Amino acid sequence: MSSTNISESIPFYDVFGYYEWTLTLADPRTKGWPMVDSPIPTLTGVCIYLFLVWIGPKIMRDRKPFDLTTFLVPYNLAMALLNLYICLQLFIGSTMRRYSYICEPCRQSFHPAELRIVDAVWWYYFSKVLEFSDTFFFILRKKDNQLTFLHVYHHSTMFSFWWIGVKWVPSGSSKCTFYLIDL
Repeated sequence: MSSTNISESIPFYDVFGYYEWTLTLADPRTKGWPMVDSPIPTLTGVCIYLFLVWIGPKIMRDRKPFDLTTFLVPYNLAMALLNLYICLQLFIGSTMRRYSYICEPCRQSFHPAELRIVDAVWWYYFSKVLEFSDTFFFILRKKDNQLTFLHVYHHSTMFSFWWIGVKWVPSGSSKCTFYLIDL
């Protein structure tokens, strides 16, 4: 029986080579933007998030819950304003480009309206890391009944999925559609 080199029998066996190939497909408009060029910041953020979800309730077990009302009101207002800004930018940019809300291809255009959409998508991606705070507030307030698998799964995956979106497809109707779905 002859031995076969595994790299010859499995396409894209070289994971780093595959990753480098995917970089050639990345959208050039977001090149060099904060946290976009490499998956490391996003993966690090998710790992820290999951670690704090695991350790936080253990640390809070014998402590009194924090009263965060004076902090939560401005936080929620700031998040609402950020999402209003994102929504307006998506609406204005997509209206200026006459997007079809049924199906709009991703364009790698440097048109100002298209760049407005790309910028809004980046801010939406960035908002996902800010929304990790929702979970931390649950932990600090000892609202363990709200710290469900679905909640943790949602927050940890949305940040990663939106990195993929902002890295490769930060425009087109898919962004508008997914934004509305995630609200």
